[in-house]
Amino acid sequence: MSASRAGEARVVQAVHGRHERPADPAYHAGLAEELRQSYGRAGLIELYGRFASGDGVVDTLMRKAIWQAIARSCGTGLQVAGGAGFKHPETFEIGNGVFIGAQAYIQGRFDGTCVIGDNVWIGPMAYFDARDLVIEDCVGWGPGAKVLGSAHTAVPVDVPIIRTDLEIKPVRIGAWADIGTNATILPGVTIGKGAIVGAGAVVVSDVEPFSVVAGVPAKFIRWRTEADPVLDISRGGRS
Repeated sequence: MSASRAGEARVVQAVHGRHERPADPAYHAGLAEELRQSYGRAGLIELYGRFASGDGVVDTLMRKAIWQAIARSCGTGLQVAGGAGFKHPETFEIGNGVFIGAQAYIQGRFDGTCVIGDNVWIGPMAYFDARDLVIEDCVGWGPGAKVLGSAHTAVPVDVPIIRTDLEIKPVRIGAWADIGTNATILPGVTIGKGAIVGAGAVVVSDVEPFSVVAGVPAKFIRWRTEADPVLDISRGGRS
């Protein structure tokens, strides 16, 4: 019989949230600056396609350097997994120690704002409609979770909805929050500091700090406490 019985939880120490990332090598800032000067924005976007999907050392290095070169600002310790993509990265402000998972996509807008704080972990296949988005420090973002920052007005009703005006509403994700796998945050929503959003939840209204919400639409479940057991509702493989 195994040491742990079937169905029992196993608690291990977090990796990303505890790891102190060293400063980037001295040559890295020079590489990013050289790319910025040599290629310009359009050239960098084209160049990114050559390195977007590979898992080798050069591909990983170049993805990071290109994100740093093209973003409005970008800290050290960035990690960008294969297949991660972007639109209007010149509007991105990225903090230190950020991880962007495989095939995640951040869609900015030419006149928009996208702020990603320090030590944010973004899971694979996440999607961000980042036209007016702020994610504060130490947020965990589950695989496949999404932000919708805009919607068509659907007015007037005698034309296709896709042709009607687009209404952009700010989305704010407070520090320390944890967004579950495949959750969806709708336009105009604020997630409070330290809140937990359950897997698959559709969040249509603001979430109070240090609360737990789940469901479609998301509803208040309870307040977080020091005595909380291991929470399964928001986990999606992040460490």
